[in-house]
Amino acid sequence: MKASLHAGRLLARRYRLIDQIGAGGMSVIWRARDEVLDRIVALKVLAPSLAADTRFRDMVREEARSAAQLVHPHVTAVHDYGETVAPDGGITPFVVMELLNGEELEQRLTAGPLPWREAVEIGAQVAEALAAAHRLGIVHRDVTPANVMMTQVGAKVLDFGIATRIGAPDEDEDGGTFGTPAYVAPERLDGAPAQPATDVYSLGVLLFEALTGQPPYPADTWEQVGTALAEAGPLSLDGVPGLPPAVADVCLRCLARDPRRRPTAHQLATVLRDQLLPADPQAATMLAPTMTLPVAAPGPPGPARHPVAGPIPVAAAPPVPASDDSPAAPGSDARGGRRRGGARRPRSLLVVVGVVVAGGGALLTPTLLPEREPSPGALPTAGPTVAPSTAPSSPHPTRTQRPPRSPRPAPATSSAAPVPTAGGLIEAANRMDGLIEAGLAAGQIRHDVGVDLRNLLRNAIAATGDGALTTAVDRLRTKIGERQREGSISPGYAERLDAAAAQLVAAQAA
Repeated sequence: MKASLHAGRLLARRYRLIDQIGAGGMSVIWRARDEVLDRIVALKVLAPSLAADTRFRDMVREEARSAAQLVHPHVTAVHDYGETVAPDGGITPFVVMELLNGEELEQRLTAGPLPWREAVEIGAQVAEALAAAHRLGIVHRDVTPANVMMTQVGAKVLDFGIATRIGAPDEDEDGGTFGTPAYVAPERLDGAPAQPATDVYSLGVLLFEALTGQPPYPADTWEQVGTALAEAGPLSLDGVPGLPPAVADVCLRCLARDPRRRPTAHQLATVLRDQLLPADPQAATMLAPTMTLPVAAPGPPGPARHPVAGPIPVAAAPPVPASDDSPAAPGSDARGGRRRGGARRPRSLLVVVGVVVAGGGALLTPTLLPEREPSPGALPTAGPTVAPSTAPSSPHPTRTQRPPRSPRPAPATSSAAPVPTAGGLIEAANRMDGLIEAGLAAGQIRHDVGVDLRNLLRNAIAATGDGALTTAVDRLRTKIGERQREGSISPGYAERLDAAAAQLVAAQAA
């Protein structure tokens, strides 16, 4: 590194360098203190050998712009971009990111393959991160175990240093291909434009390696990749103990030579999550049809009250992202991209592996996937119960397909009328809050919309007076419908959020 960058130097009148914690082919990583916000961050500084090249300076700036758009629990957060001027007048750009504590997946795999559930969980988290990037038109282009950090809050995708826009030319100006040979999709070797399918192929290689201990086509050079692809026979995951056939099938489909045969990142995440949740003993217990809301005892004639038709499925809440001022550790959040022939280098990192477990039934969230339709009658509505129709349902139900809601009947004057149960209402609210959290994590609910919905949910719980809760819930359900129509909530999650909102009224009346 240039002598001008040393421990103690202040960059951009804000970031005080502490020590150098990593280096890659294109960058050097420093631990630094943000003296404005008083927190420890990671500074990714362009390597001095490349700083004089305008192309690489532009790549660092583009990396900052691309990654800064991605606000996702499994993507490293970007805080800032800056440039420092050396005494000789040279300009060196840098990106300021959150400093992660953990272990690279590459380092973890040196001990051999992972248990299939752990490998699938990592694959699902990375797929969710890539799905968020693809929705913004960004292709990562270097999805490898070296660019996935295992932290206490799950996997984090690192290094958008060679990311590009969908449809952009895949090669650089010299005709070279960026990336790590063993993880590069076959079509990239032919110079095809960047597409999300190339990231899916790389993730398929990563998942295959996590399950078996080695990539499907081991190679350190582009020539070796071409030879391996030409000579390799059919791939198989039959030797992985206990691996569900659906996981093996989707992994091998990710590795299809034809990009059109590969699933999308979102589809991949859905399949992997679907295989994980039923296998969780706690989730399986909670999913069993053993829990229903109580039915009011028969009494004098009065307003009709309907039982819940089935159980409310729940599962463990997703982990909460760590704060930016967590203690510093040798694990950093970025590395330089690799060009042709670049060999991976072992790194010594502090192993900090943990699982965040949310305790208490009130903090559990629904195991609802955006693509799966709810069974008829599984969730209560605020209005009268309607017999299920035998006609086939639309693949994407909307609120207009729901039976019209009628005003909540006035409470009966009989002494047998039930008293609203605060505990049931709070539990229903926690279930809806968990569903919002799951939708945010899956990228199916826009961040600002999640904040808006949570504010309306709090208003509903705090509502007092006769009919106040129903009015507040109607406002919440109307907002869900509006947000779904504008595209900031996926149709699947909008349907489930609407049903969860209706449960608030049912829970108070139970």
